[in-house]
Order: sequence, then C-alpha cells, then structure tokens
Amino acid sequence: MRPEKEKEIRGEVSRRIYQETLADAECGKGSPVVEVINESLYHEMERLRAQSSDGDTENDKSFYRKIRHELPRSTDQSQKRYLRSIIDRYVEEICGHFNERIFKMSSKVVPLGLTALLNTLSPQRILGGMENLPRLEDHIEIDGDVERLVELSKKGTIILAPTHLSNLDSLILGWSFNQIGLPPVSYGAGLNLFSNRIVGYFMRNLGAYTVDRRKTDPLYKKALKEYATVTLEYGYNNLFFPGGTRARSGAIERNLKKGLLGTSIDAFRNNLDHQKEQDRIYVFPVNLSFPLVLEASTLIEDHLKRQGKERFIIMDDEFSRLRRWLDFIRGIASLDARIIVTFGSPLDPFGNPVNQDGESLDPKGRVIDPARYLMVEKTLQKDADRDRVYTGLLAEEICASFSNNNYARSTNVVAYACFEQLFIDEPENDLYRFLREISLGKSLPLEKAQKSIERLQKQLIQLESAGKIRCTEIVRDGSSSEILREGLKSFGTYHTNPVLERRGVELHVGDANLLFYYRNRLDGYGLLGAPPRAAGRKS
Repeated sequence: MRPEKEKEIRGEVSRRIYQETLADAECGKGSPVVEVINESLYHEMERLRAQSSDGDTENDKSFYRKIRHELPRSTDQSQKRYLRSIIDRYVEEICGHFNERIFKMSSKVVPLGLTALLNTLSPQRILGGMENLPRLEDHIEIDGDVERLVELSKKGTIILAPTHLSNLDSLILGWSFNQIGLPPVSYGAGLNLFSNRIVGYFMRNLGAYTVDRRKTDPLYKKALKEYATVTLEYGYNNLFFPGGTRARSGAIERNLKKGLLGTSIDAFRNNLDHQKEQDRIYVFPVNLSFPLVLEASTLIEDHLKRQGKERFIIMDDEFSRLRRWLDFIRGIASLDARIIVTFGSPLDPFGNPVNQDGESLDPKGRVIDPARYLMVEKTLQKDADRDRVYTGLLAEEICASFSNNNYARSTNVVAYACFEQLFIDEPENDLYRFLREISLGKSLPLEKAQKSIERLQKQLIQLESAGKIRCTEIVRDGSSSEILREGLKSFGTYHTNPVLERRGVELHVGDANLLFYYRNRLDGYGLLGAPPRAAGRKS
C-alpha cells in the first residue's frame, strides 16, 4: 500500500463514519451527536481508568478530559468538530502501514530465523552451511484449494478466514501466503502483539492494523469495520480471524463473530455501485493444524475460568516469553509431524460456492449472479437486517469448512480416546470436578487405551471417507500402538508437565487440563458417543 493510498484510505474511512453518524442523527435513526460523543467519553474513560498509566494512556486521558470539560458549553459546530476528532483518532490508531522494503527484507529474514530456531540454534549446524539445514517446507505443509486461491486473487479481492490457535498463526500464514505467491494481506492484530518492539515493528510495516479489544465504544467498532470495508474496495486482500480470539478450549470454532465478515457484503455492494471492473469478493476458509500449541496451557486455564471472562485479553502467556518459544519450536522440529495450513474451497459473500472462473453457484451447481441478493426492483439497496442474514449463512459455511478440513492428529486422538475412557470408567456430571479428580494421579490401563484408540480410529476413517474430517497419515494407516507412541512422544517434547505418560502397562495423567485441551480438537463430531464438552459446562 503506497503512502498516498494510506492517507486516502484513512480520509475515506473517517469521512464515511462522520457523514453516516450525522445523517443518522438528523433523520432520527441514530442518537444526537452530543449523545454519541458522551457515549464515546464514557466507554473510553472507563477503559482508561482500568489501564496502567503510560504515555499513550495519559495522552488519551488528556484528550478526552478536554472534550468532557468543553462539551457542556459547546455549539452544534463544535460538537461536530469533537465527533470528527474522536473518529480521526480511532482511525489513525487502527490504520495499517505497508512498507515494501521491509516486506522484502522480512520475507528473507523470517524464514531464516524460523529455520535457525527449528534447528535448535546449533552454531555448528548453521556454520556447516545453510544448504545443509532443513527448510521451512520440511516443517510446514500447505494443503487444500491453493490453485483456485491464486487464480481468484487475480479476478477479485480475497478474504482469508482462518481458524485461530496461537499467536504464531500470523507468522505461519504470512510465510504460507508468500510461498504460494499471494500478495501481502491486510489483517487485524491485537494491540498486545504490538507491545513487543521487534514483532511490533514488522507487523506495523507489513500491513497489520491494530485491534484494541479493550475498546468497547460502538464508534470504535464502526471504525474497525469501515477500515476493513474500504481496504477491500481498494483491492487489498484481507485476513480476519472470524473466531475473534484464539480458541481457548482448543476446539474448532463453531460460533463466529460476524462483524468483519459482513464487510464482504458492504464492499461488494460498494464495488457494484461504483461499477468497478473487478467487483467480486471471495472468501476462503483456512485451517491451521499444529501437533502441539505454544500457548495451550495458558489458553485452557483461561477457558476453564468461566470461558475466558476473567482474563479475556491475555497479555502474559507463553507467546511473550522467548524461552517458551525456543522450547516449543525445538519440540516441533524434533517430531516427524508438520504444521499444516489447509485452504478451503472459496465462497462468495452470501455463502455460495464459487467455481474455477470465480462465478457463484446455487445449490444445484448452476451459475448465478450474486448481485441479485442486493437488489430490490433491480436497484441496489442497503438493508442491514437482510445483510445480517446473509452473513449468518456465510458464517455457517465457514464453520462447515473448518469442521471438514480439521486434521485429526495423534495428539488429538490419544487425548480424546483416553479422556473419554476415563470418563466412562468414572462418570461425573460436573466436568470441572472430573478434571480435578483425574489430576490426582489417575491412570488408565494401556490395553484399554489402545482399544479406545482403535474404536476412535475407525470412526475417524469413516468420517474422512465422507469428507467430514481429515486424518494425518499415521491416524489413517497406523496401528493403535503407533498412534499412541507418536502422541506420547509429542506430549513429551514441549509441555513442562507431561500431558500423559506411560509407566509400565499404565498411562498416567500428568496435566488433566492439557489432556482436555488436545481432546477438544475432535469435540462435536459425536466420536465414541461423547457429547460436546468443550463449552466447559456440565456434561
């Protein structure tokens, strides 16, 4: 994105929100301007009261105090000025920046850095010559509908909608996009990720825009949504994590946040209205599959504390600690198991499948014009309620893609089979009480665990044949003892406490919460007759 385009986009986003707010106030559809300002002041002052003091916090406090002090004596014109200044402030904070020079540098530096980490930072190995080092391709596998993704990126604008497990996702995805020849994408990243000076520097210059989840002001949320919409209209591919935050339970996302997904309809309608030559918007679900997850321990603990409500924004997990990064990446490198990035089949903004030529298809496979969804008597019409229904249909199709392209890995199979067998042996109505009980040195006979794995494996193979899930090679073709061996080896490479370990002819639970976390990736498929448990409520 060239600097002049950044300025143009910022101006367009601010102008739209400002004009829409004034128009809604004048026609009675929205609140009067002074009430909109007061609402912003309330939300922002509440946020700032809860934050620790730093330079940015003090600047924000000074800005909002000044407006609060002057607002009671303000005129209509000054109120409009205050409104515009608040909007401009939000947009300026959100707006991303792309630096082509830094992109080219990072596309070389990041793979080298990750390669070094994946080879346990051995000086002898690195000095032996880079040609002797395994490449990132040896540890990351790109799968799925890649050809159509690349082809359709030339015919329209792409929205990538991935599952979200770890803060490493953005790095893995960025490398994958570069590998397949996809142009850089614009994506929202939590403000906490910018606090690391090195990571923040690269993210700011690689098209990431900031998302501050502590901000609850509706005007701020409008600014986020409008920024995404405008960048799509300008032809910049976008990435949204539709689950919102990392999947704390470890389960596949089945409840999506539809706000940013809805920008696909807004951008498509605006493209049609301006008669753009490339007006189409294509949505690609993307699955990320890790044998282990860097922040698993913190995430599942947070999930079990009332499903994340106590610490919704985690600032101090494993991602922020370099030593845990090294332990994790070294563990991944020692396994014969890859991180898998799977691109699902494309959808239009209304949830319809899309063919190779970028045309939308109806349920019978016939080509349809998606513009008709936005027409009333052959005229483009904006209808928020109607568009929410369409976005809901899109979300359902993305969830179905997430489920169908989910990989069953040895860690998930072993965790699921053992967890459910323990539950059968000692049934407990309360999940939390059950987790406490199996944390107290509970064990499972090896023979029982293997039989449970065998039953689970058969069900997974049947589901894969029906296109309802994917299996790694060892899960599909290996014996129960091989699956168990690989799962236990994986668990033992990174986590401080062994998730599950073998002692003679018994399997002992080392960390019940992590056992639950890895089990949850297979939650919701009805495997072994178990009900969904990942919600964290009573079973």
